Amino acid sequence: MDSAALEELKSAVGPQGWTDDAERIAPQLVEWRGAWSGTTPLMLMPGSTDQVAAAVRVCAKHGLAITPQGGNTGLVGGQIPQGEVLLSLKRMRAVRAVLPLEDVMVVEAGLTLREAQETAAAADRMFPLSLAAEGTATIGGVISTNAGGTAVLRYGVTRDLVLGLEAVLADGSVFQGLKRLRKDNTGYDLKQLLIGAEGTLGIVTAAALKLFPVMRSRATALVGVTTVHAALELLAIAKAETGGGVEAFELMNRQGLDLVLAHIPDTREPLESRPPWTILIELVSGEPGAAERGLERLLERTLEAGLIVDAAVAQTQAQAAQFWRLREDMSAAQKAAGGGWKHDVSLPLSEIADFIAQTDAALAAACPGIRLVTFGHLGDGNLHYNVVPPEGADSGAFAARRDEGARVVHDAVAARDGSISAEHGLGVLKSAEAQRYKDPVQVAAMRSVRAALDPRRIMNPRVLF
Repeated sequence: MDSAALEELKSAVGPQGWTDDAERIAPQLVEWRGAWSGTTPLMLMPGSTDQVAAAVRVCAKHGLAITPQGGNTGLVGGQIPQGEVLLSLKRMRAVRAVLPLEDVMVVEAGLTLREAQETAAAADRMFPLSLAAEGTATIGGVISTNAGGTAVLRYGVTRDLVLGLEAVLADGSVFQGLKRLRKDNTGYDLKQLLIGAEGTLGIVTAAALKLFPVMRSRATALVGVTTVHAALELLAIAKAETGGGVEAFELMNRQGLDLVLAHIPDTREPLESRPPWTILIELVSGEPGAAERGLERLLERTLEAGLIVDAAVAQTQAQAAQFWRLREDMSAAQKAAGGGWKHDVSLPLSEIADFIAQTDAALAAACPGIRLVTFGHLGDGNLHYNVVPPEGADSGAFAARRDEGARVVHDAVAARDGSISAEHGLGVLKSAEAQRYKDPVQVAAMRSVRAALDPRRIMNPRVLF
């Protein structure tokens, strides 16, 4: 990189806003699973939107590519630079406003998701986006990837929770869209282009987020079923009987749960019957005690009907947290078991059971001995459909066959009108592959939008189309 450009970048963000110290940068160049690693000549850490804009203007002037990074919790490599300038938003952590009357808070992009949740709770409100990495994932990161999480069934994905955005575009101009309005029918909703764009159209610096009332009762249970069809029938009944009170409906297969029990300390078998499929269901209500009563009625009815085979209801918050840990540590358990092929897919609900059965059979035939770990947000059709190598297999050789396995899985998803990325984004991992499945007209339209906003393609250049 030209030394003059480097000096301009350093000046743009001030003495606290940059580092070229290799040891300090190193943790930001490796994805948490070790699947991706990268390089950068300089890490920028701006402390304000003005500094972000100044840095981007320098990059635009010199044609320097930028990789934006939030909490570095992404799973598809989009946050790891390969020689680009690394721009971290972690210093931009301010809470600009909390407005309980409006059910809105305005926060900067570097605030972690957990800090955002805590900020809302301090105002007797709830910010419902929740995922396993919420302690490190940042608001800017979850907006840029349109993260989903465990409460999508009730509250929607990230784009449903954003009222307004502030962002720096590729020329260094500031997109002033930080409105708190529920209705604004004055043309294109440009903020929606930035949500889920993975940093390719601009760098999100702040957001106005929707808040919700705190639920006064919450009930959590683990429920055993013998088939995915039964799980889907249980979901339909739960939604109908609770009038929208189902906040989470998480699926775990037997093999995935066994890996958690084997590799994650202080976990134990939750259901004596050891069913082939376990559902984590969580009901909520604004009325004290209503969620508990609703869950009891639901379990009694479905157990008597033979739809479910076993159930355990959390009696305390600590026990509910133990139930959730079984679900949230699925990824960590797979890493301990040798890693594998990870797929983040979504399907129409009516297609899920047949997809699992048929794709399981196809993969087992192609790779005897594999361990299939299927889990995820069944309530909104999002499966983490993962393939762990056979016990004792060479994990490196198995990883090298990832594209072969992905083709089987993604062809099956596309045949059922699904998506090869539900909530993780495309990143570097899937950007090229997605063109096989994406409508060419949509790809062309996205390229046109990108070319209009970033003609030199300096914003996260290896990601998307």
